[in-house]
Amino acid sequence: MTPTPAPDDRRRDFPPLPTARGRRSFAESWWGNAWVQALEGPTRSATGRLARGRTYARAGNVGPITVTPGRATAHVQGSQPRPYRTSMDIPTLTQGAWDILLDAAAAQAGHLAALLDRDMPTTLADTAAKAGVRLLPRPYELTPSCSCPDWGEPCKHAAALYYQVARLLDRDPFVLLLLRGRGESELMADLHRRNAAHNPAPSPPGVPARKVFAAARAGLPPLPAPPPPVDRPGQVPELTSQVAPAPGLDPAALRFLAADTATRARQMLNQALAPSPAHPQDLAPTTLSTDDDLVRLAAATPPAEIFTRLCWSAHRTPASLTRAARAWQYGGAAAMEILDTAWNPDPAYLRAVREEIKQAWGASRAPAIRITGNWLTVSGHDAQLRLGIGGHLWYPYRKKHGTWWPAGFPDRDVTTVLSDLLEPMAE
Repeated sequence: MTPTPAPDDRRRDFPPLPTARGRRSFAESWWGNAWVQALEGPTRSATGRLARGRTYARAGNVGPITVTPGRATAHVQGSQPRPYRTSMDIPTLTQGAWDILLDAAAAQAGHLAALLDRDMPTTLADTAAKAGVRLLPRPYELTPSCSCPDWGEPCKHAAALYYQVARLLDRDPFVLLLLRGRGESELMADLHRRNAAHNPAPSPPGVPARKVFAAARAGLPPLPAPPPPVDRPGQVPELTSQVAPAPGLDPAALRFLAADTATRARQMLNQALAPSPAHPQDLAPTTLSTDDDLVRLAAATPPAEIFTRLCWSAHRTPASLTRAARAWQYGGAAAMEILDTAWNPDPAYLRAVREEIKQAWGASRAPAIRITGNWLTVSGHDAQLRLGIGGHLWYPYRKKHGTWWPAGFPDRDVTTVLSDLLEPMAE
């Protein structure tokens, strides 16, 4: 039986969110970023309307948002004096899908405890997917509606609402469950019922463990006597310069490589356990070219003598290897691909990016941009943006002594990267 919802549990009203310019990523939480990734997908992240929608959302053009099962609505201010009424429809889960999802959540003590404490565990989406239920929507499952004359799906006003919902998920991920059809109180009532079903009345008390252990010991022979003490402590193996190394063995290089191996192992473990890694380079690719691996080692800030040997092995000057190591620190192998090589993105996408920058700054104040391949150079500034291979991330660069140097971590939002890149120059 479906739980009876509490009054107003299936309708939530949220006040307008403040502007979000200057933030490195559009959303901050795992759920917010997961919504953005599900929204953009592999093919929609480069569309002009989505880019304009991000700009509108960042600028605070979205008014109060009302969320009900399967729908979010808001008024979005466009270029006209009167705001447009915009909505976003999303399919609600069927009763069978809810049963599968909540049974899977109740079967895991960690999920159940978090949900009963009104906290959404980040691994719930994976649990749902393994059970055959997709909690986060696909792009084609979002149906936009807007009173504006633009027939695009979505138009920039609906796209702004899409992105603003991601920021609502930052504050309360239960908004996603409401969009999927369940209010919080009815969800909690159902979880309590399933918890009771999974944890029936306790069984009668059993036999104390000490009695069982004593009974088992009764038929066993006595423990053997401990070994005699040693007459003197042994020598602990240690790699040190006081011990002559084996021929061809460099203790300093070995210590550095051992530390690098331990660091990579820890990064890979953190990457495996984290629901959403902070940066894509946290886990190095399993196969690297010799040159890329030398750069990766240089990015680990080795001792001076090791760095000199890496320069010699990579056939690079110290400045060239330092520049390459900086790129690796900001973006791993993906950043290395565009360090010294340009490529030609879709011209329509670049025109949309130029328009997005104009909208974010205003046509009269927007910085002048010169486009060369995947490079967007800001006229009058030693600032440049480079689009990564595949067209998803923008990498900031600054010119130093006539050479372009990587200047920060990449981001999907071109206006965020450009704002951060130009802000220090304006001080």
